[in-house]
Amino acid sequence: MAVFTEADKVKILSDLVKIKSVNDDEVEVAQYLQRLFADHGIKADLMPVSATRSNLVAEIGTDGPVLGISGHMDVVAPGDLNAWDSDPFTLTERDGKLYGRGATDMKSGLAAMVIAMIELHAAKTLTHGRVRLMATIAEEVGETGSQKFYEAHTMDDVDALLIGEPSGYNIAFAHKGSIDIKITSTGKTAHSSMPEQGYNALDPLIEVLYQANHAFRDTDRTNALMGPLVFNATIVNGGDQVNSIPGNAETDMNIRSIPEFDNDEAIATLQKLVDDQNAKGAQLKMSVFMSQPSVESPKDTKLSDLAAKIGEPYAGQVIPKLAIPAVTDASNLLKDKPHDFPFIMFGPGNETPHQVNENVDKQMYLDFIDLYQKLFVEYLK
Repeated sequence: MAVFTEADKVKILSDLVKIKSVNDDEVEVAQYLQRLFADHGIKADLMPVSATRSNLVAEIGTDGPVLGISGHMDVVAPGDLNAWDSDPFTLTERDGKLYGRGATDMKSGLAAMVIAMIELHAAKTLTHGRVRLMATIAEEVGETGSQKFYEAHTMDDVDALLIGEPSGYNIAFAHKGSIDIKITSTGKTAHSSMPEQGYNALDPLIEVLYQANHAFRDTDRTNALMGPLVFNATIVNGGDQVNSIPGNAETDMNIRSIPEFDNDEAIATLQKLVDDQNAKGAQLKMSVFMSQPSVESPKDTKLSDLAAKIGEPYAGQVIPKLAIPAVTDASNLLKDKPHDFPFIMFGPGNETPHQVNENVDKQMYLDFIDLYQKLFVEYLK
């Protein structure tokens, strides 16, 4: 017998969306889930990272192999509120879809995993093995939550990993890495009619970006699954008045790495460009504030095969296995794991993450709750 009605399942997702865990305040999500687990006899532990941020870990089962499952509790900012057709923090149903910030990325996946665990625990159908949930903070910026789980050795005895990011009825088994870098430039302000009396902080920064575009975009190195490395400058700031030489400037950039052009080499390539400008008199400083490696697990494993088989009736078609350009917490959680370690990304959702009117198909969300229960039991059997 199911523990939750359909209305209950939607209410849990609604409660999670209502919590404004925008790049912070995940502790409220963690506490909510801890209470929900406790109401159904499952112990869940908070792993505080700061006053407002806390990971959560919960487990069902008693012995045998461990299936790790993971989802993040943070969301991105909703953007222009006037562009939304409804309040982004109030889950709203329209035409079979549930709208709200995090509805797809990824509170529906998180809720589906939690509900599946509670219903399995109540039904006592998990007779062998354990399911361990690792709910993370800061996946959207920094992935410090999954790093904390790695440092705490929470993954040491895990035999396979499922991340419930919004793949829809696709299974991802590989993804690119991600590197976030900031370069600051210090110059000297002066009147624009007398630039020789100052030093334009933008000039060496622009030169680095120009050279970086060629260094990263002109390479012929590529990965058969993931494609080429991707480089983009995403933020550039400098100067404060049109007729003044800027004394300070900075840029943030993002690199999506591949095994053939990995994080270490990408960072070294950019550092050399910075060093070259400094040798010519610039004052540039480069800092790497996130570096997550690419992930490539085997395409065909017991976990991915079962997920495809069990998911097919819900999808109404064969479920493809593929690589994706985005990064997930798997970059941290799979550190030190062998190349043949089973990993999939498989969760409810669509292509609306980070967008206005983000949504998830209601039936897909409900179906994944059932799908997860079958998958967890079958995999650990």
